[in-house]
Amino acid sequence: MIKDIVYSLRLLLPAVIPSWRFFDIIAPSPRIEYRLLAIAKPQEAGQAENEPDWREFRPRPDNVSVGRMMRRMVWNPNWNQSLFLVSCAERLAAYGSSHAETEIQTNIGVALNEEGANPEGYPFFQFRLIFISRVEDRITKEVEFLSPVYSCSEAYSI
Repeated sequence: MIKDIVYSLRLLLPAVIPSWRFFDIIAPSPRIEYRLLAIAKPQEAGQAENEPDWREFRPRPDNVSVGRMMRRMVWNPNWNQSLFLVSCAERLAAYGSSHAETEIQTNIGVALNEEGANPEGYPFFQFRLIFISRVEDRITKEVEFLSPVYSCSEAYSI
């Protein structure tokens, strides 16, 4: 009986405590930022890079209570969706996947329409992928991808 319990635990522990050998490489994860636009006029990547109106898409909360953390271990569909979008961003940055770009665009459009984050007068949006890294004592942002401008109403197509 004890032998069976030990055997079951040996099978269960790798699923509960994952191994870092699962990952091919450890690298910065891309972050998705978006901005709302009043007109459908895209800017050059160099101009758009330093503008202050970029917002992180689905930023992580600064603090999470213990109760909420425990609930999230069982049910957290928003985090699963965010992980999917990070995977899409990685594919877009690495391979230029049009499918990944469409998924990110659609998810941002849906979120803007559902969450009411799209104020009147801003019918368009654009997103970008950034990588944050540390160079000596400075933290740098590198823009890896800048999307074309999308219509908020057309992006809502799930």
